[in-house]
Amino acid sequence: MLVVHSETPFQNTPYQRLNLESTLRDLPLFSSEIEASCLGKEVARFFDANPLLPGVVLTAQRHLVGMISRQRFLEQMGRPYGLALFLNRSIKTLYAFVCTEFLTCSGGTPIMEAARLALRRSPELRYEPIVVELAPQEYRLLDFYELLVAQSQIHELAKQLLHERTQSQIIQTEKMASLGRIVANVAHEILNPVNFISGNLNYLSNYTQELIELVNVYESEMSESTSRITEVKEDIDLEFLLQDLPTLINSLKMGSDRLKDIVGGLRNFSHMDEARRKPMNIHDCLNNTLLILNNRLKDIEVVKNYGNLPPVNCYSGQLSQVFMNLISNAADALLEKFVSVKAALLDQTMPHHFVDQSQMWLPQIEIKTEFQSGVDSGNEDTKWISIHIIDNGPGIPTEIQERIFDTFFTTKPVGKGTGLGLAISHQIVTEKHEGKLILKSEIGVGTEFEVLIPLVE
Repeated sequence: MLVVHSETPFQNTPYQRLNLESTLRDLPLFSSEIEASCLGKEVARFFDANPLLPGVVLTAQRHLVGMISRQRFLEQMGRPYGLALFLNRSIKTLYAFVCTEFLTCSGGTPIMEAARLALRRSPELRYEPIVVELAPQEYRLLDFYELLVAQSQIHELAKQLLHERTQSQIIQTEKMASLGRIVANVAHEILNPVNFISGNLNYLSNYTQELIELVNVYESEMSESTSRITEVKEDIDLEFLLQDLPTLINSLKMGSDRLKDIVGGLRNFSHMDEARRKPMNIHDCLNNTLLILNNRLKDIEVVKNYGNLPPVNCYSGQLSQVFMNLISNAADALLEKFVSVKAALLDQTMPHHFVDQSQMWLPQIEIKTEFQSGVDSGNEDTKWISIHIIDNGPGIPTEIQERIFDTFFTTKPVGKGTGLGLAISHQIVTEKHEGKLILKSEIGVGTEFEVLIPLVE
C-alpha cells in the first residue's frame, strides 16, 4: 500500500524562519511510507509521479523496516536483468539485495546535530536521505540536500549573531571604560569641595568649642544678667543650643566622611581601563561596591564574613564591576521575592492588617571570603582567593542555570536587563584574571556565586 506524497520542500518551511535552535521538524519533509509488500513497479510509478521524492520508507504493519533512496532504486533497476528481477517482485526483495544502512533521527533533533551525524556516515552513504520519526510509527523522509541548505543557513545566522555579540561586547566595554573615565572626573570634581568642607569642619569644631567655653565663662563670672541678655537667651534657647551645636558639627563630619568614602568607591569602580594588575585589598572592593549599592540594599540584611586575606594582584575596577553585577542580581531577586511573600502573607479579609514582620521571610545576602588551595587545577601549591556571594532568594531553575553566562540571555523583562552583566562578569573572572566563576543554586533555598581568583605575582 502506498502513502500519498503530501509535503514538498517549497511548501513546508521557509528557510528564513530558521534559528539556531531549529529542529528537523522545521525542515521540508516527505511523507513517502510504503508497505514492504508493494511491487517494484508500483514504487517506480510512485517515483515517476513525484520527481522531487528522494526515496521511500519501507514499513510492515506500520513498523519501520528500511529505506530505499531514489538513487539506489534506479541503480538496481538499471543493472542487467534488474527490471526482470525486481519490477514484479515486492520491494522488500530489492531492499534485501541492497541492504544499506540508513540514518534515523527524531523530529526534535537539532538541525546542526543531524548534519553532524549525516556527515559522519561512510562516503557511499553520505548523500542518502534521512528517516525522521515525528511520532511513534510516523515517519518522514528528509533530502540530504535540504539538510545541507539548512545547515548553511544556520551557519550564516551563527556568524551574524557572533558578529553582533562581539560588536555589542566591544560597545559595552567602550561604554564602561568611558563611564569609568567620566565617573573618575566627576569624583575628582566632587572630592575637591568635599575635602574643603571636611578640612574646615575641624576648624569650625574648634572655634565652636572656644565660643562655648567663652559663653560658659561669661555665665560664671557675671553675677547678674540684664533683661536684654535674659530675653535673648530665652529666644535662642541657649541651653539647648550649647548641647546641640557639637552634635550638629559631629553629624556634619560624619556626613562629610561618608561622602568621601562614596567618592572613593566611585573612583575605585571607575578603573575600568586599567592597563595592568595592581595589588588590591579585595575587601575594599567589596565594601566600595556595597557602599555604592547602599540604597538598593536598604531592605536587605547584608552579612559580611571576611577572612584574613593578603592583597590580590587584580584589575580592581573590573572586579568591582563583577561584584556590582552579582550583588545587584541577588538584590533584584530578593526584593522581588520579598514583595511576593509580603503580598501572600497579607490578610486579605482585613485590608489594614499586616502579618507580624518577625514571622515573615526576610531577604539576606551573605558575603564570605577565604583562602583555598588547588581548586581542581591539579596544582596543590596554587593559592586562591574565594569570594562567596550567597542569597536566600527564590533560586534559579536548572534549565536557566545552563545558560546563565550566555551573552544576551536574560530572564528580566524587556528594558530591565541586557543579558550582558553575567556574561561580561564571567569573561572578566575567567579571561582577565584566569579565575573561575561558579554557580550553585537550589529552588526555594537560594543562590550562591563563587568567584575564585588565583594569587599571582
